[in-house]
Amino acid sequence: MKNGTALARRIDRPRGVPRAMDVSRTLEAARTEVEKRFLDGGAVLLSVMEVLNQLLSSLDRLTKALDSDGASDTTADLVQTMSGLSDLPGLEARRQENFTVLAEAGAKLHSHVTDMQETMRYLRTFAVTVKITGAGIAEFAGFAEEILERIHSGTTEVNTFAQQLGALERDLKVAMTFGTTTAKAYDRNVPQVVAALEKDARTIAAHRKELAVIAAEVGAIARGVQSKVATTLSALQIGDVTRQRIEHVQSAFAFLGEFLASDEGHKLDADAYQRLENVIHHLTAAQMRDMVTDFQRESGSVVKTIASFSHDTQEILKLRDAMKPEDGNSDANVLRALEQSVSAAHTIVKQVETARVQADGISQSTLGTASNLLHRIETIRAVKTDIHYMALNTNLRCSRMGEEGRSINVVTAELRIFAAKLDESADAIVSGLASLETAAGHVASGQEASDYSLDERLISAVDAIRGAANIMDGELETLSAHGREVANKIMLSIGKLDFQRDLGEILANCADTLEDMAGRDMADVSDLEEIIAPLSARIFKTYTMAQERDVHRDIIAMDASTAQAAAAPAKADDEDLFADALF
Repeated sequence: MKNGTALARRIDRPRGVPRAMDVSRTLEAARTEVEKRFLDGGAVLLSVMEVLNQLLSSLDRLTKALDSDGASDTTADLVQTMSGLSDLPGLEARRQENFTVLAEAGAKLHSHVTDMQETMRYLRTFAVTVKITGAGIAEFAGFAEEILERIHSGTTEVNTFAQQLGALERDLKVAMTFGTTTAKAYDRNVPQVVAALEKDARTIAAHRKELAVIAAEVGAIARGVQSKVATTLSALQIGDVTRQRIEHVQSAFAFLGEFLASDEGHKLDADAYQRLENVIHHLTAAQMRDMVTDFQRESGSVVKTIASFSHDTQEILKLRDAMKPEDGNSDANVLRALEQSVSAAHTIVKQVETARVQADGISQSTLGTASNLLHRIETIRAVKTDIHYMALNTNLRCSRMGEEGRSINVVTAELRIFAAKLDESADAIVSGLASLETAAGHVASGQEASDYSLDERLISAVDAIRGAANIMDGELETLSAHGREVANKIMLSIGKLDFQRDLGEILANCADTLEDMAGRDMADVSDLEEIIAPLSARIFKTYTMAQERDVHRDIIAMDASTAQAAAAPAKADDEDLFADALF
């Protein structure tokens, strides 16, 4: 440092012993530098402690995100979803079976409707024949028109019946075609999607476990650094101790000057003057050398602890990098991969919903058609009854007419026979409609109520996974930023907390200067004990450490009562001093 270099130049003079003015400037510069360096170092360490606390808070939030109940709920939803998806091929197969039964029932109905249409054509032919045959007979002209009208009405009902049944068959054919396509898609996609979900569920569980382990490792290292920082902060008390001991040395010089300028000092001859000054110089040199020894030992421990920060920082950064996706892309996060798999499953479930809605529509349409056809069957039966009685009445008339009514009688008899066939077809259709309704009921009951809940679970799972991914990305990013900040703060602190460099040299140079001033041999002042006792006691009273008092007693002898009286206001021991010297 500049101060250290300047001080070294001022102290290391090749000529003579340094003057008191030089020593005073040197001690004050050293004291000021110690105070500044240790205050700065304490501020740096406190900033490191603060960012470590932020890092640990981020780790705690990440750990909570990893251990949250929502993750377990999402996993449970996925397990249920996978089970539901695995059932889809079987569900579609049962739906197709019910469609097949419904189609067979419709086909049987169609054959009976075709027979009924054929019967209606025969009836119309016979009615036209009656009209032609009875053209010359006035009383049959109205009968032929009336029976043709009833046959036309019945034909309309039968044709409408056939159209509705045809529409049902077309819808059913579309549904069966869609179902076949869906079944093939299920066979092709469902196993892959289920396998992907199972793999992703295992991966996310393993990834969460891995992240939790790494987070715990980062936390352990960070707490270790936190403990080291706390230890280092405590060790920085050596700065305050050093500053105080320099002040005590300064006080010793000041007290010496005041004593020599006093009346008592003026009474000393030149020899006593020099001997007293020499003893005080030896005392201050001994105090300074003892202080330097302690400083070198304690600051060396600080430097060693700080040096270990670098390794800890690198470990934190390595573990931080291990928690982030390799390519830095959030899409590479396993949660994103799982989200994609769930989205694919959701697409399949949407297909299920479409097929279910379509099947429900066909079921409802079938039941509606059956109800409508039953109504039309009753209308057709009524037409048949009308034709039967109209033909019967005609037969009775023809019997009374003799030979003239014979030809008409034959035709109307055929009308009655074919009208009876309408009853047979109607009975078959009614029976077929019962089968149709039963098949439609099977289609409706075949719809799984869980289809909707499956869709709901998937939507819930996607939302939960997306939320977890966002939280995870955010916490990892925060953790990364705090990791970088910790590294930067620690790298900054390493340079500022190397107290042995320059500062240790300055203090050692001060000790050397004081020893040069004192010289090799210490003067004998035993004959001056009473004269210098007040000065010794005054200096002794400034000490705050037992170690200082021991050094003092090694240089200047003091009786127990004097030493006790002088030390009474001072601190009892080093621990008391350290308790009050925290930065």
